[in-house]
Amino acid sequence: SDPPVTFIFSLIHRITYITHPRPITNFHKARTSNMASTRAVYIIAAKRTPFGSFGGSLKNTSATELAAEATRSALSSLPPGTVGAPDVDQIYVGNVVQTGSDAAYLARHVGLMCGTPVASPALTLNRLCGSGFETVVQGADAIRLGRADVAVCAGTENMSSAPFVADGNSVRWGATLGSALQLEDSLWAGLTDKLAGTPMGVTAENLAEKYGITRNECDEYAVRSQKAWAEAKLGGRFDLEMAPVEVKGKKGATVTIDTDEHPRIVDPEKLAKLKPVFKKDGVVTAANASGICDGAGSIILASEETVLKHNLTPLARVASYFTVGCDPTIMGIGPAPAIRGAVDIAGIHVCDADRVEINEAFAAQYLACEKELRLDRNKTNINGGAISIGHPLGASGSRILAHLANEYGRTEGNRWFIG
Repeated sequence: SDPPVTFIFSLIHRITYITHPRPITNFHKARTSNMASTRAVYIIAAKRTPFGSFGGSLKNTSATELAAEATRSALSSLPPGTVGAPDVDQIYVGNVVQTGSDAAYLARHVGLMCGTPVASPALTLNRLCGSGFETVVQGADAIRLGRADVAVCAGTENMSSAPFVADGNSVRWGATLGSALQLEDSLWAGLTDKLAGTPMGVTAENLAEKYGITRNECDEYAVRSQKAWAEAKLGGRFDLEMAPVEVKGKKGATVTIDTDEHPRIVDPEKLAKLKPVFKKDGVVTAANASGICDGAGSIILASEETVLKHNLTPLARVASYFTVGCDPTIMGIGPAPAIRGAVDIAGIHVCDADRVEINEAFAAQYLACEKELRLDRNKTNINGGAISIGHPLGASGSRILAHLANEYGRTEGNRWFIG
């Protein structure tokens, strides 16, 4: 199976954003239950690294370094003499597994590595698969409350380096003669909600049963995700958001990674032959679940005053957001109530959205959300999703927002995007 599909745990608060088009004038003030004021918040830059495959080219690049790469790229994309690292007031970085030895300092190190002021505080947070989204909630709230004018909001994960761990009580306080130390895969251990007693793959099976989703539908959707990514890549639709990463090659030479590594060419007949992983006669297979990957994304937020002062053209306005918990045994349905809450705050309907992006933890999970919200597939995940691109935990929300925000610059006539 592809364990990253399990990165949504019990009591997860699913986060939904609605982004609004670029022009500052003639905006209606969005109503949000999270807002302490009506101070407008804009996305002025958004980048993400390529997503490296499990054990792939980015395996030796730490989550901290990946986030710093994305953040430096986002800041450098702004016009010279406008907003830069010295102007950053707050740094927020989402991370889940914390695989690096410097993980306790992650957000702080990202800020300092990128040249932000020493006095600008940093916060590392974990809202599991929603961590990348949550950083933007924190940044937007800081701006609306007047605590910041510019905020770095990033999400990052290096899943390849997830450690094998030994129980501290068994090791620190003495092991008996002849006893063997037991190591546990920290990545695999995190894929089961121990409180609910439910592996994440089973939550997708539960949704498939509840919504009448078949194995064939899941496989067809997986093929669609892979083909959509390939078409989008060929059409240059990821160019604006991409922050290439330089790594050392096998012979010591520097190699530039600028393309997602997890996408693959799929044969529908071979997909149909794969055995279900979590349930006999189930629907979840390795091919219709998201991939374990390494990567990061970074969103730069700014107040309306900052945008006007520097005559910036923002990518989008953060119009509303909403968080909600759901039954952990069907955790993947969380985007449905979250989206409903966000559109209600914005005063629109789901059908009003020009684009929708929902993380593809599992094909069955996505299809359940699609049915629940009656989504138009012609407007949803049209350039592929986590099944093709991969799902590096804390980075996925940042990827979705970076993609949607940059799509404003590539397309015309849009009004509302939902992520």
